[in-house]
Amino acid sequence: MKNTFKTWFLSFLHLFFPRQCAVCGEPLQEGEDAICLKCNMSLPRTGYHLRVDNPVERMFWGKFPLEHATSYFFYQKGSDFRRILHLLKYGGRKDLGEIMGRFMAAELLESGFFRGIDVIVPVPLHPRKQRIRGYNQSEYIARGIAAVTGLSLDTSSVVRKRHTETQTSKSAYERWENVDGMFRLDCPERFAGKHVLLVDDVLTTGATTTACADAFRDVEGMCISVLTLAVTDY
Repeated sequence: MKNTFKTWFLSFLHLFFPRQCAVCGEPLQEGEDAICLKCNMSLPRTGYHLRVDNPVERMFWGKFPLEHATSYFFYQKGSDFRRILHLLKYGGRKDLGEIMGRFMAAELLESGFFRGIDVIVPVPLHPRKQRIRGYNQSEYIARGIAAVTGLSLDTSSVVRKRHTETQTSKSAYERWENVDGMFRLDCPERFAGKHVLLVDDVLTTGATTTACADAFRDVEGMCISVLTLAVTDY
């Protein structure tokens, strides 16, 4: 009865406030979620999960014990698809992170990308920034991935120790300098011999992801995979 009422109420609500595609703004049809079918088909997917030694993996070579790495779609300057990241980070659309995480995981699942992974760890925000934003967008992407894969999610073991300035306008060197020593790992013994999947929203130079992976440097016998929703393509 409760689910029936919820379905009726949402249908009634959508009559007056139609759900819109996060990319093109057109009303969503029945069965469409977050983005319309046309935009979903046009999403600039990287396909990197199907390529050995792809450009995302090469970004992390020699920096930490890497197993696999990929990003779902290209974050291109001037592209309408940038709205997905903008709404997720600045528009309060945490639901969009979870939906896109499910889309991404469902497509990667058949390739075996998640095989052997023990736990998902979203790259954390500093508590102050999370209070301002109200949520960690990477955590909601990770929730979507966990819902599809059934993998466990750890949102407390890695802590962002200090607040940093935004990376957006910084050079590659400044990005690395900005995040050096930024993360701390609590209870490292939990991760001994484990395969950890680090999840973030967008990948640019790899500085933040590498800094997060560096928090695991003293953990014995572990390896790391990386998955981001987007990767910059300039």
